[in-house]
Amino acid sequence: MVRHGDTELNNTEKWYGYSDVRLSAAGFRQAERLRDRLAIEKIDAIYSSDLSRASVTAGVVASRHSLGVVICNELREINLGELERLTFAEISRLYPEVARLWTERSMKLCAPSGESLDEFNKRVSRFLGRLEKHNPGETVLIVAHSGSLRLLICNLLGIGLQHWWQVRLDLASLSIMETYPEGTILSLLNDVSHLAQV
Repeated sequence: MVRHGDTELNNTEKWYGYSDVRLSAAGFRQAERLRDRLAIEKIDAIYSSDLSRASVTAGVVASRHSLGVVICNELREINLGELERLTFAEISRLYPEVARLWTERSMKLCAPSGESLDEFNKRVSRFLGRLEKHNPGETVLIVAHSGSLRLLICNLLGIGLQHWWQVRLDLASLSIMETYPEGTILSLLNDVSHLAQV
């Protein structure tokens, strides 16, 4: 699992989910580092969110493999509705109840005109059906966003969604999960060692 690289809005403190924000120059360099790290790995399929920050990251990584990128809108980040492109200070002023629920890490969080966490999880969980179609021994690369990847991790590990808040995934990070009929093993989480020179 790979989180997309740095974007043009990452340093603005603005929230963005469904907004299609492009990779920054630094984000593209991060994607190239991921490409180099994964160049000798066996990858049988590459899936990506349809948002460009993820799909461009996936395309850069795929350039060292003879694979196309399968675009999946299920992997999009959460739809923040009216909160899109606002700072937390602006959200606290305009939507104090939402800010309170976010600060409390409440599972009742729902963005005005956007998705609730439950709706977000149901959408992301639909992607698991794609994974079930792969044969044992195949390696699948998923390039998406912090929120959607954290939900996939919780679902694959069979842990409660309240732990979604406790998983950190940095920009251009790599995480590895091994899936077996008996269950899933998280063998690497949030590794950014390939970014040391970026």
